[in-house]
Amino acid sequence: MNDIKSMALEAVLGALHKAGMTAPEELESYFETPADSKNGDISLPCFRLAKTLRAAPPLIAAKIKENISLPAGIEKVEAVGGYLNFYAGKAIYLSMLEGIDEDFGKTGMGNGKTLVIDFSSPNIAKRFHLGHLGTTVIGNAVRNIYKFCGYNTVAINYLGDWGTQNGKQIVAYKKWSSRERLEADGIKELERIYVMFGKEAEKDPSLNDQARAAFRELENGNKEYLEIWQLFKDISLREYSETYKRLGIEFDVWAGESMYTAKMPEIVQELRDKNLLKLDDGASIVDLSEWNMPPALILKSDGTTLYPSRDMAAAKDRYNTYNFDVCAYVTSAGQSLHFAQWFKVTELMGKEWAKNLVHIPYGTMSFGGEKLASRTGNIILLNDVFDEAVAKAKAIIEEKNADLNDKDGVSEAVGIGAVIFGALSNSRIKDTDFTWEGALSFEGNTGPYVQYTYARAASVLRKTEGDDGCEGEYTPNEDEINLIKQLYTFPDRMRAACEDNEPSYIARFMLDTCSAFNKFYHNCTILRESGATRRFRIKLTAATKQILGVSLDILGMRRTEEI
Repeated sequence: MNDIKSMALEAVLGALHKAGMTAPEELESYFETPADSKNGDISLPCFRLAKTLRAAPPLIAAKIKENISLPAGIEKVEAVGGYLNFYAGKAIYLSMLEGIDEDFGKTGMGNGKTLVIDFSSPNIAKRFHLGHLGTTVIGNAVRNIYKFCGYNTVAINYLGDWGTQNGKQIVAYKKWSSRERLEADGIKELERIYVMFGKEAEKDPSLNDQARAAFRELENGNKEYLEIWQLFKDISLREYSETYKRLGIEFDVWAGESMYTAKMPEIVQELRDKNLLKLDDGASIVDLSEWNMPPALILKSDGTTLYPSRDMAAAKDRYNTYNFDVCAYVTSAGQSLHFAQWFKVTELMGKEWAKNLVHIPYGTMSFGGEKLASRTGNIILLNDVFDEAVAKAKAIIEEKNADLNDKDGVSEAVGIGAVIFGALSNSRIKDTDFTWEGALSFEGNTGPYVQYTYARAASVLRKTEGDDGCEGEYTPNEDEINLIKQLYTFPDRMRAACEDNEPSYIARFMLDTCSAFNKFYHNCTILRESGATRRFRIKLTAATKQILGVSLDILGMRRTEEI
């Protein structure tokens, strides 16, 4: 790219070579944009070079300046303390704006590589609640980030459809429900009897023994139980498909834990063959005390399988199928130990691809300070949150723009977008306490603010259609330069988001871009201008709209051409 950072990097590389110094491979990542433009348009902190070049940062900065040849477009360079500050001429921003095309920001870092990502993955027979929001929207955003960076991506919805909880559901169904009630009330009935099982088991613990026995029957292929289980699954998938449609999320593969029932004995036998499996009070474990972890439980004392063996079987199958470079799992931080354990067991088994397994944890989600649990019935349904957000959005839209076309469609986009942005705008590892006021606020650093800014840019472009380009001499002002600088942080933000699996980087980029664009919009007339000024500002508006639109797509929010 013909931008300030690329030009400064090339100049520094030349200076280091001339001075007989060797530049580190990651030199490009050392550059940063100063908080105060008085310190230049781009800066190289030489502190990070001190260890490699074995010299004090001020001496390094002075040495580079002494040997540097400035390219056209960079007016001067100053060595200040341990910093090397580059100052660009205003003309460079004209070419930088022209460089923002439809591929702008695509790093290509994932070209030829494959990401398999496991996210959302609800347990069947339970509706989506607010606690499912994190894995679903974080996973979707991470998948989109990798895809934008060039990866081939495979999104897997690994349904929780196999385990003791299914035994509980079968026992509860046979005791307190019927097919007629299921057909009438669907997943609500499944939730009712699951909560009832929890309450009754507290009074009669033998119900838990019945549930374990029912799951053993399921694993052994009991025809009646398999038919009941399939009915639960069919009802659940109909419910989930509607929620995913509302979120605009699609999966490449729906593969529940049940798919790996036949493959688990192979994993268990391999562990035995490699002398990794030990008996502990009747259960089969892998001892991980050497790595300061509790043992990984592979088989219960009754011989039934557990999550680690199923996850290992699934991972092996995914590698054989997709030959992945990254296999990521998006779950709550509460499952970090589980993933650390079976990742280590897979490594001990000698699987070369174990190093490509990645857990992407996120903090807990609560509502009004109270954690959610379907076992007790303490749930806030996700569709209820969406409905509330959409209703609030519609009320605001009707007040601000009563003549808007497709109010329902725009309200749906803005309302659901507000919830998604609320879940993605902060670091994913932080705990999130949702409140109606906080989650649905339409003021401040929110999703509706971003979508409104996008719509504002779209409105300008509709009124100036066909009148763009940067022809003619023009000298951009400070607001325009700051906006272009902000847009040019997009490639670095995207690269960092991919490296750190962190969608909040994109959310923050969007907020900063909206702030810079709205300042430009308020201080710089567009429609009343003519000639080079008008064309430049239209082009800048189009570039902002494009990059905001891509960012909305990545976070899973809908573009709003008007609000």
